[in-house]
Amino acid sequence: MIKIDLITGFLGSGKTTFIKKYARYLMKQGLNIGILENDLGPVNIDMMLLHDLEGDNCELEMVSGGCDKDCYRRRFRTKLIAMGMSGYDRVLIEPSGVFDVDDFFDALYEEPLDRWYQIGNVITIADAALAQNLSSQADYVLASEAASAGSVILSRCQEASEEEISNTIAHLNRALREIHCERTLKDEVITKNWEDFTDKDFEKIFSCGYTAATYEKMELDETSVFDSLYFMNQSITEEKLCTEAERIFSDPECGSVWRIKGFVRKDKNQWVEINAARHKTTVNQMEVGQEVIIVIGENLNRSVIEKYLNVTDK
Repeated sequence: MIKIDLITGFLGSGKTTFIKKYARYLMKQGLNIGILENDLGPVNIDMMLLHDLEGDNCELEMVSGGCDKDCYRRRFRTKLIAMGMSGYDRVLIEPSGVFDVDDFFDALYEEPLDRWYQIGNVITIADAALAQNLSSQADYVLASEAASAGSVILSRCQEASEEEISNTIAHLNRALREIHCERTLKDEVITKNWEDFTDKDFEKIFSCGYTAATYEKMELDETSVFDSLYFMNQSITEEKLCTEAERIFSDPECGSVWRIKGFVRKDKNQWVEINAARHKTTVNQMEVGQEVIIVIGENLNRSVIEKYLNVTDK
């Protein structure tokens, strides 16, 4: 049977960055892997970021969202059926940042997927400097994704203080209590700079499994609460985007902005990928890209954000 891992994490938590490192470890072990990406927007930027993994031992697939839940579940199931015939040793699933983990378990317990797949791990990524003033809806998503995790891996630990890391773990446990989940996260939380991960660290993650936790569910209207605003074909310089990102984060009129990411053309054959958070902005050179800026957050105000980015209709 094919082992299948679910990598969850709230919007902008760092799932794609972790998957790149985890996938390279798996391929180094000689495994043939498939990565299934989900994106609700018109551009799957995470597929671009994973582009350099593609090769003889790794293939990328996508299930598109932007439809009702029943339609998405059918697409998800159909894609897994097709991938089950492709000879993978391991499949990694990166869902959208707002994801009902029960959809994953329900699909894999149904025929014919239950004959082809065996659940390997549920891994949850959370920002080590998690904002402490999240809404009840955001806290629910955090807790529901962490409830079943075999490992909870904190991202950007090297940029967070010990107090921030401690507060993040306490926040996750508080959110779990709020949804009446009896689980308390302790040793399953990994607080280490990802650049320092060794094979031993990945071995621990590779065998972390999952937890059959129960909790009280909340119905979310995720399209009206959690936003990913896409600005397509906007020519903007690297310096301008970094400057305006700082201004957007500091302006409450923009809404609760968690992450700004996208691609900026450097020259004819070179792109720059920008990933901005409140505490840091990272810039990486890329060979592929597309002129797109994505603003991720809660209750975002498109018209105000457009003014900062000088968005024009094309």
